[in-house]
Amino acid sequence: MSSTLDSPPLPALDASARTAPRRRTRVLALPEARWALLATAAFLLALPLHFADAPGWTYGALYAIAYLAGGWEPLLEGLRALRGKTLDVDLLMIVAALGAAAIGQVLDGALLIVIFATSGALEALATARTADSVRGLLDLAPATATRVTADGEESVPVSRLSVGDELLIRPGERIGADGRVLDGTSEADQATITGEPLPVLKTPGDEVFAGTLNGTGALRVRVERDPADSVIARIVTLVEEASRTKAPTQLFIEKIEQRYAVGVVAATLAVFAVPLAFGADLTGALLRAMTFMIVASPCAVVLATMPPLLSAIATAGRHGVLVKSALAMERLGEIDTAALDKTGTLTEGAPEVTAVRPVTGSGLDEDALLALAAAAEHPSEHPLARAIVAAARTRDLRLAPARDFAAKPGHGVTATVDGRVVTVGRPDSGLDPDTDTDTDTDTDTDVEGGTVVRVERDGAPVGTLVLADRPRADAAGTAAGLTALTGTSPVLLTGDNPRAAAQVATATGITDVRACLLPEDKVTAVRELQRAGRKVLFVGDGVNDAPALATAHAGVAMGRAGSDLALETADAVVVRDELAAIPAVVRLSRAARRLVVQNLLVAGAFITVLVLWDLLGHLPLPLGVAGHEGSTVLVGLNGLRLLRESAWRPPESAGHRPDGGRPRAL
Repeated sequence: MSSTLDSPPLPALDASARTAPRRRTRVLALPEARWALLATAAFLLALPLHFADAPGWTYGALYAIAYLAGGWEPLLEGLRALRGKTLDVDLLMIVAALGAAAIGQVLDGALLIVIFATSGALEALATARTADSVRGLLDLAPATATRVTADGEESVPVSRLSVGDELLIRPGERIGADGRVLDGTSEADQATITGEPLPVLKTPGDEVFAGTLNGTGALRVRVERDPADSVIARIVTLVEEASRTKAPTQLFIEKIEQRYAVGVVAATLAVFAVPLAFGADLTGALLRAMTFMIVASPCAVVLATMPPLLSAIATAGRHGVLVKSALAMERLGEIDTAALDKTGTLTEGAPEVTAVRPVTGSGLDEDALLALAAAAEHPSEHPLARAIVAAARTRDLRLAPARDFAAKPGHGVTATVDGRVVTVGRPDSGLDPDTDTDTDTDTDTDVEGGTVVRVERDGAPVGTLVLADRPRADAAGTAAGLTALTGTSPVLLTGDNPRAAAQVATATGITDVRACLLPEDKVTAVRELQRAGRKVLFVGDGVNDAPALATAHAGVAMGRAGSDLALETADAVVVRDELAAIPAVVRLSRAARRLVVQNLLVAGAFITVLVLWDLLGHLPLPLGVAGHEGSTVLVGLNGLRLLRESAWRPPESAGHRPDGGRPRAL
């Protein structure tokens, strides 16, 4: 067979054919969100009527709607839990809300209901969005593939492929299964799997991955893995497994809730029954018990935790970092090791021309050489071609029209420019390597770690261009900032080759470099660090980073070019791709955690004093409510301190700025 496969011409693929369909659950599609919205709306409508001394039936009906809309589901779940001989805080709060209403504190009870309904809606939304992202990842793999048989070709569902089947992958198609090239030459965009910024040349014997995009050549591929065991399928499995590994924390919280709920219910019953047994009147005993349940309720504790974290989330959002939840914000402050992806994270994620080197005696200067190459590359859609054309436009160079354009996958392009045949291609594409240029062109990469392309005119070499994926301007400062915060230098985890990884590591001051990693290898590296007792922050942007983002103690995705799965899996998203925001949000999280500790001490002190007062003396109901609400307001205001602009900036006493620049909004 020939080195390239003939295939019938295909129509140009539009954008929708090249990307996976986006399936995203709408907020109001969730019943929990609709009930929470109704409860909140009714509560907000009732408040002004209540404080304006309107007739009781007006705001009373609205409060009743809030109670029913926000409380029926947790009440039902709580009763089901009781049937299973467990008691949770949700049921306790419903009982406390009803108890508050029974003694006239309808507003307090409605507020409790609204808080818990909103929390449940947010949890349901987070669960639904995670499921969306995993389904979106599965959409990367095509539904059908072209299988080559003895009788010709047939289109079959990918799920019916078996190891040993031969597939025909036409130009522009997504590869249907992991396998090895039998025949043909093309380039595959496999950034979703390995994170490599440029398409990778594929020739007979090379491995290809399901879900990656074939370039302009046709390939014949032998299936080597069952579709259910492909790399893309294993990414899905890894994300799901990593999500389940966080369950022990949730189980611990539920255990604490159970003990707390049982303790408060038992104490409330005792506060009611003991005085009644010694002759107290029913109304007085009930009033004391309801007062106890109100002052013992954990509202102040809940608000002691949430305002600092929510204020930190708001401040981070104002500076271009979307932190998805209070739990995510808390986790960011706990990290003591950072692991960073390379392509699209520490680097820009796209090639650009870094050097233009004309051959001595060619009669061309840098601008003329660049204009010549850009004219020949102008019709091409290859990422390197786009970078060359962009560099020429940046210099405002005139591009002559190109005729007779032809592209050979994996080798380069040829075109006629101003009557001369111009070839732009790899140094190893069959051209004579022994040319008198100012750079060594025997390999694809020069000493700067860039990709070298050679330019020929009428068969004679006239120069070379060097293209590289440059580190971001703030990459070195970010690495230094994370080192200062954690006391440990970051780890570089990348699917790119060792030489490219080493160049970026040198430029950013990173010493621990691990290259050529598939998605599961990144997960393994993160787990090794965590088994050593480290709490790892992983920063990435691609589909291949999603399992590591889910596995790490905290994950941050780069938002501008990040994949949908990475954005959904991460705990936080740097919306404008400024790396300096990462150490800043870690500092902010640590400040929030300090305020949480302060607030818990204050809330605990208030609850202890009020409960002892009610048990050992006579705590008037209005004073109990005032103390309970007063502690709530106090801890809430303390948490709002993080809304100040100064909360984002690092301490000036540090003597230097680890993020490498002046504080500024993103």
